[in-house]
Amino acid sequence: MELFNNFKIILASQSPRRKELLKGLGLDFEVQALNLEENYPKGLKREKIAIYLSALKARSFHLDESCENCLVITADTIVWKDDEVLSKPKDHADAVRILKTLSGAMHEVITGVSLRTNNKMTTFYSTTKVFFKELTMDEIEYYVQNFQPYDKAGAYGIQEWIGHIGIEKIEGSYFNVVGLPVQRLYVEMSRFCS
Repeated sequence: MELFNNFKIILASQSPRRKELLKGLGLDFEVQALNLEENYPKGLKREKIAIYLSALKARSFHLDESCENCLVITADTIVWKDDEVLSKPKDHADAVRILKTLSGAMHEVITGVSLRTNNKMTTFYSTTKVFFKELTMDEIEYYVQNFQPYDKAGAYGIQEWIGHIGIEKIEGSYFNVVGLPVQRLYVEMSRFCS
C-alpha cells in the first residue's frame, strides 16, 4: 500500500500472534519488543484498561527524534467477565480456574491499539463477545496440559484446540480475539497516515 510506504512501521510487541496478524495486512514492518510493567490505576474498567495500557506502551517506547517517518504500533488485550479482568494465568491451577469461569458463559475480549509518531498519537479499541459452551473438566485439563495458555489473557487461544471445540459463537472481530483487530487497525492507520 503506497499510503504506508513513507513510514517505517514498528510493531512494539513480543506477541508472535500480533506479528502474524500484522503480516496479513501486507505491510513492511519490524518488531521491537517492549518490556513494561502492565499496571493500571484502580477504578479503570473494560476498554479504559486496554486503552490505558496500549497508550502507556506507546508513550514508553523510545522513538528516536531523528526518525520523522517512524510509526509505532502498540496493543494490549484484556479479557473482561463479571466486572473483572481475567489476566494471563500464573500457573496450572490458575489456568484451570480461569477456563472454568469462562465455561458456559459469554465474556468480552477488548484490545486497545495505539499509533504513534514523533508528532502525534491516537488510540482506539475493539470489543468482541465470545460465547463458550459448557467445558468438561477433561476438556479443560487436556487443553491446559497440551497447549500454552500461560502467555494468553483469559488462558486460551481462540485459534487453538479449545477454540475449535469450545467456542459456540463470537460477535465482532475474530482477529481481535487472536490479539489484534487488523481490519479496524487498517482503517485507523489509513486515517492516521493520510
